[in-house]
Amino acid sequence: MILVGLTGGIGSGKSTVSGLLQARGAIIIDADAIVREVQQPGSPVLAELAQKFGPDVLAEDGSLDRQAVANIVFTDPDALKSLNAIVHPAVGREMNQRMIAQRASNNVVVLDIPLLTENPREGLQGRIVVDIPVELQVQRLTSFRGFDEADARARISRQATRQERLDKADFVVDNSGGLEDLIPQIDLLWAWLTSLPQLPPDYEPITPVPNGGPKVP
Repeated sequence: MILVGLTGGIGSGKSTVSGLLQARGAIIIDADAIVREVQQPGSPVLAELAQKFGPDVLAEDGSLDRQAVANIVFTDPDALKSLNAIVHPAVGREMNQRMIAQRASNNVVVLDIPLLTENPREGLQGRIVVDIPVELQVQRLTSFRGFDEADARARISRQATRQERLDKADFVVDNSGGLEDLIPQIDLLWAWLTSLPQLPPDYEPITPVPNGGPKVP
């Protein structure tokens, strides 16, 4: 397999890029999606979260109330550390299992990790950054995702800066335009990805550093 990471700031359109790569044949291992999977009702992770943060983090149907958790951890660094200590090991194990399932293949495997810059993962053959200006992030978050401006800017400020992401990038996708501007870049990205050497079939996934991995909740 060929193994790369994909990241970008909130509102950058990373999911669009991920979907376009998947349409070209990439295997996407989506950290955020796995977070949701390991937090499903009946899971050990959800039970531990409820024990740690109280029953108010559970919705009426027994699922995790992600906003309730966010309200707790975004203002309490210790609570965020506790959350990460519960969720990240389970997510890391699942991501590793999915990589192991692909390691003897010829597939391009993309680890879609929102906070890859903040929490680097070793063993990647390249890091793709989806980039847009900060003011466009704010505009998209308020126009399309219902954030108020203060909340949008606060969430952006909690992530790595635009320059920090760019400094770590091996390939930058400029998503400040429309789909007609994005498609040619994805074509170039796909050509680059498929030119990378295959990892050996006995490649062992490297567990992320403590508290590394996807954004939570």
